Amino acid sequence: MKREINTALRAARDGFTLIELLLVIAILGILATIVVPNIAGKPEEAKITATRSSIGGIITAVQAYELSAGKMPEKLDDLTVETETRAALIGKSKLIDAWGTPYQYTKKTKFTFEVRSAGPDGQMNTEDDIFDTNSGN
Repeated sequence: MKREINTALRAARDGFTLIELLLVIAILGILATIVVPNIAGKPEEAKITATRSSIGGIITAVQAYELSAGKMPEKLDDLTVETETRAALIGKSKLIDAWGTPYQYTKKTKFTFEVRSAGPDGQMNTEDDIFDTNSGN
């Protein structure tokens, strides 16, 4: 009998109580009411933020490629190729910005490169372009 009581108490402690679940749902609801209007009301700013984040991910993938291959990729599509020694570093769908335009990758020097989005207007090398250049270590 004592063993059954201990087992029941342990099982009760392992799960979430209804109050804990309601508290988590309430917190998520509060966060949603704050975050969703800020993003929903500013879709262009959300796309810019997402594009900046994607560029950071691409830069990380290029740097990982360089570490594994001993050289920078010739083009961004090289990051999507799986080899015998490593998985693809990034999916093809990640090479397109929030407006549906492919990112531009340019080697600047032997050690530096730039990843650029055409931005909202879809035209490269205009004022609204979003880009980042790696630091070259």
